[in-house]
Amino acid sequence: MNDVVVVDYGAGNTRSVRAALAHLGATSVVSCDPAVITDVDLVILPGVGSARSAMDHLDSTGAAQALRDRFETGAPILGICLGMQLALEHSDEDGGVDGIGLLSGSVHRMTEGRVPRLGWATVEPWGDAYYFAHSYAAHCPDGVATSEGVTVAVERGSFFGVQFHPEKSGTAGLAFLERCLSPV
Repeated sequence: MNDVVVVDYGAGNTRSVRAALAHLGATSVVSCDPAVITDVDLVILPGVGSARSAMDHLDSTGAAQALRDRFETGAPILGICLGMQLALEHSDEDGGVDGIGLLSGSVHRMTEGRVPRLGWATVEPWGDAYYFAHSYAAHCPDGVATSEGVTVAVERGSFFGVQFHPEKSGTAGLAFLERCLSPV
């Protein structure tokens, strides 16, 4: 059994996420096999890509259902950027696409502030700066942190999702990932 599986949905930032995990001493594999997703300590649903193509791949491989099943058992899942957005019920991206549905809420194109939102920004109430790259934002009752008025972290049950890229956020990002790995 591996410590961490980084879900492969045909795109995403799997290489940089795995490099950050290796830096922290975690063993990881990239997979969308439902059996592998079920049998690890932590699953990371990475960011980057198109909501529709990601969901098509997750649905066709059975990975979406495996993530739902994992969530129901209380096993930890971390969503990063698009991975956080996919965990919600619906996204307006790509003309509208249903998400995995682990959390209530939806994703909408941002219309105010920096769009696309690229670069470093402070996350409140944590006080640390992280790297962001997104044009869509989550509208979710389970928000636990914001940045520049945008929900950037959500948590419900065993799912924790962040809009920023911890694997590209230097020391603060590595410290965040290390906290996520601590129960592993």
